[in-house]
Amino acid sequence: MTRLARQVELLSPHFTVMRPGGGGRAPAIIMLHGCGGPRPFIDDMARLAANAGAVAIVVDSFKPRGIGRMAALATVCTGARLQGRERAGDLFAAIAWARTHDWIDPRRLGAIGWSHGGWTILDALSLQAGRELSRATGLSELPAEPLEGLTAAMAVYPYAGIGSLVGQRRWRVNPRTTAIVTEHDYIVGATRGALQRQRAHGAALDIVLFENATHAFEDADAGDPRVRFNPAALAREQEMLRAMIARL
Repeated sequence: MTRLARQVELLSPHFTVMRPGGGGRAPAIIMLHGCGGPRPFIDDMARLAANAGAVAIVVDSFKPRGIGRMAALATVCTGARLQGRERAGDLFAAIAWARTHDWIDPRRLGAIGWSHGGWTILDALSLQAGRELSRATGLSELPAEPLEGLTAAMAVYPYAGIGSLVGQRRWRVNPRTTAIVTEHDYIVGATRGALQRQRAHGAALDIVLFENATHAFEDADAGDPRVRFNPAALAREQEMLRAMIARL
């Protein structure tokens, strides 16, 4: 077991933090990359969040663990390493870090995750309080509710298949959440069924279909034949992120 405080020490040097102008406490958006690692479009999203009035905290889950891009594609993207429920500890650590800064309002926190990052957020909501939280994440000395203050979330083309908890149980906490699914997702496959089951369990979950879009539609340099850059879909996602920040 790793103490939560130690996890914060390990991860926080690898956070990319962008702050809005002006004084006072601002809401914060925690950003979790996909299984291939950080991509340039996430930095663009962070700048958008800061311009919209929120602190953006981009979490690199791989560099502290010594996972390069090729290793990530071979192990994380295949589910052999760092599954969503374990990586939920990174979200807990980012929230704990945010709560230590007086320029962040700990009552107005949001999270957005892409693919594996979306899986991470959805599993973080589903884990049961107490021992399961520690077992799944490998973290000890967790607060009673490590997602305290999380009031909004967005999961963009999240993985929801074997190994995920999506649709299997009620959420422990229930922030207003949006899941974006794409019409032509040949990477995570069909996810709407699992997401609809989650909503049937009482989740405050909106499911939004992006027609004519693929997985990772924001990535102009994905280098994957299953991915097609879609600027119209990207603009729509950006507007949804602005709206989420406005609600915070």
